[in-house]
Amino acid sequence: MGIRRRYPGDFKVEVVLEILKEEKNISQLSSEYGIHQSQFIRWRQQAIHGLPEVLSDQKRAITPMKAQYGDKLQELYAEVGRLTTELTWLKKIWPIPWHVSFGHKNWLTDPRML
Repeated sequence: MGIRRRYPGDFKVEVVLEILKEEKNISQLSSEYGIHQSQFIRWRQQAIHGLPEVLSDQKRAITPMKAQYGDKLQELYAEVGRLTTELTWLKKIWPIPWHVSFGHKNWLTDPRML
């Protein structure tokens, strides 16, 4: 008995696309890739039978993602509004002028800054 070979999904997709193009017949592809014809037929059948499920699942998967995106967007807008309000309030009550450059002076220890 021979060793069972496993092929990556990308390779299978490439082969199935070549089969579906019908530029070469299955026996030509079989000799080109060194894989038995029955394996090509099995991959083609899997692709044809699985394609409707893949396409319909994408539509179902997008709907919850849109809802999550909308919820997250609302949360972020609420947080931006809250932070803007908080910043405005802090600017009104904070005794230090906002135009003072904090990098040049230590505003906590300099009495002129307090």
